[in-house]
Amino acid sequence: MSADTPSRTAASPDTSRATAPLCVLGLGLIGGSLLRAVADSGRTAFGHNRSTATVAEATAAGYDADDDLERTLRRAAATDALIVVAVPVTAVDPVLDAIARWAPECAITDVISVKQAVAQSVSRAGLSTRWVGGHPMAGTSQSGWAATDPGLFAGASWVVAADDGVDPSIWTAVADLALSVGAVVVPVETDEHDRVVAAISHLPHVTAAITAAVAGGDGQLALRLAAGSFRDGTRVAGTAVPLQRAMLEANTTALLGAMDEALDRLTRARDDLRDTGSVELVVADGHRVRTRWEAMTSAPAQPITGVTVGESGWAAELRRQAHLGRVWTTESRTQIRSASPS
Repeated sequence: MSADTPSRTAASPDTSRATAPLCVLGLGLIGGSLLRAVADSGRTAFGHNRSTATVAEATAAGYDADDDLERTLRRAAATDALIVVAVPVTAVDPVLDAIARWAPECAITDVISVKQAVAQSVSRAGLSTRWVGGHPMAGTSQSGWAATDPGLFAGASWVVAADDGVDPSIWTAVADLALSVGAVVVPVETDEHDRVVAAISHLPHVTAAITAAVAGGDGQLALRLAAGSFRDGTRVAGTAVPLQRAMLEANTTALLGAMDEALDRLTRARDDLRDTGSVELVVADGHRVRTRWEAMTSAPAQPITGVTVGESGWAAELRRQAHLGRVWTTESRTQIRSASPS
């Protein structure tokens, strides 16, 4: 069987994957938090990090970690583990090449903040039929094992790519993983993910950096006076520079579009202030969207209903309901039934 040949029929979601071992490659903030959360739940979970210091920290804390990638992947293959790629996007290609060599039949997901670039790397490695992209919308400006938190994903939205033709078994396994650590699942198409995330995550990194730089140009006085607005508006600028660059530069096309719109709005706001003395339009637009977001996040999310994973049109229906603000939850999950072989 080749690396691109599914070992199960695409119309038969395999619910046994929910208890399969988990193999996490990369034990930074997201990967390490995921390893801890899953292992703490009692599910078998093990991980790899190329840093021996990180592995020592993880093992000292009681978690199963190894700095030998080949050994880790051979173990994943032997146990039919679900592999989670949790390395920076700049390190994805060699990791996927290793998976293709030592664990090509394992189901694969990732927790990387861009999806098109990862999808292209997965395709180059010949693993497209074994991969379902993921992205938990959780994190802090901190990094490394010391920053990990098994409660990081509680209440978070977790993107699970729902492109047409995706393997329903693997999609279900990835969605179940997200649900098991307290997240809710948002089914999104891969290319749409990158466009949306450019607006709500990557552009804020750019604007945070600009805000910090403008304030810093006024010397120590501005920083002494900086309080809540500066703190909240520049929080993500505190993320390690290499991590920010890797994330932003991997989503260049979508981020350029978001930056163009931001520049257009900023230019209009500047012109309005110069010509009329008012910033009403830009402030009102922003206030309206922020208020909508607060109302959405303060109310329980409505679950996706009426979808059986694996049946005709299931991925498109998941995406349609996600556009209405609905999410895949444990309530949605109870509707799944295994399709009978034809």
